[in-house]
Amino acid sequence: MPMPKHAFSPLRRLLIGGLLASVASALLPWSEAIADDARTLRIGYQKFNSINILKGSGALEKALAPQGVKVSWHEFAAGPQLLEALSTGAIDLGHAADAPSVFAQAAGKPVVYLAAEQPYPRGIGLVVREQDHLASVQDLKGKRVATGRGWNAQYLLAVALQQAGLSYKDITPAYVNNAADAVAALQSGSVQAVTLWDPFLAAAESQPGLKNLRDGSGLSNNRTFYLSTASFADQHRALLKTFFAELGKVSQWANAKPAEVAALLAPQLGISTQVLEVASERRNYNAVAITPQIVAEQQKLADTFQGLGLIPRKLQVAEAVYPASVLP
Repeated sequence: MPMPKHAFSPLRRLLIGGLLASVASALLPWSEAIADDARTLRIGYQKFNSINILKGSGALEKALAPQGVKVSWHEFAAGPQLLEALSTGAIDLGHAADAPSVFAQAAGKPVVYLAAEQPYPRGIGLVVREQDHLASVQDLKGKRVATGRGWNAQYLLAVALQQAGLSYKDITPAYVNNAADAVAALQSGSVQAVTLWDPFLAAAESQPGLKNLRDGSGLSNNRTFYLSTASFADQHRALLKTFFAELGKVSQWANAKPAEVAALLAPQLGISTQVLEVASERRNYNAVAITPQIVAEQQKLADTFQGLGLIPRKLQVAEAVYPASVLP
């Protein structure tokens, strides 16, 4: 049965709003606040993340007020846009998934890894329409797949094809800039599969007529990374430790209370609490230090993209890890 055209309209509105927010945030410098000369820490975030929860809690503002530091929050549609803003000095820190972080390093952007989240393999997936009768990843051979350049879910697509005995050349990628455009392409039938991440993946899974063909289990840890620039981290380590201390508190709460996380974020995201609770239950929000194992995971991802010709040169991921701990 064809999908109703309005089924994903809340997601489309959500991501269009995120794109507009990312453009606006690029105009904001690190400077003295006009009203009272207090410094402002500019944080980039995407929908559905521990930073998003921290924003909703108001805890960071309270913790930094005694230091005379204010906080401004800048929403982005996806990791590539956030990292572009970070590299140009439009924001001071933010988060992005594994693949956008590698692509930023490949592009020579001066971003560094500060910390990582726990694995989140079920938070990415390859979504298809039931009416197209695609039963496995092998059935994607010769099909058009909507994905984004440098998306975490693009990496899932690449390694899932490899596991199925196929290559990236066996599909035709249709590159889009956000999840809304990917879903619209699937609805129209111009592509036969899309790569998505939570909460948009969880929303798709809840829609009649759609199914998750393959998630990241056993293929990708799909970590979120917290990033800044070395120059900012060098000058503001104490500030970053406060940030991660408050982030840790809300992360512990979020891990214990997925239903309350859903209730907090649903009004902000325009997505149902049921969808958000599903996404939150399969996620571990805790931030951890960058370990050699995590570096190895990222190196494998970088090498995979280089092998596909999507990254032009060999990267050394370890070179982009900030050398000092900023975790409390």
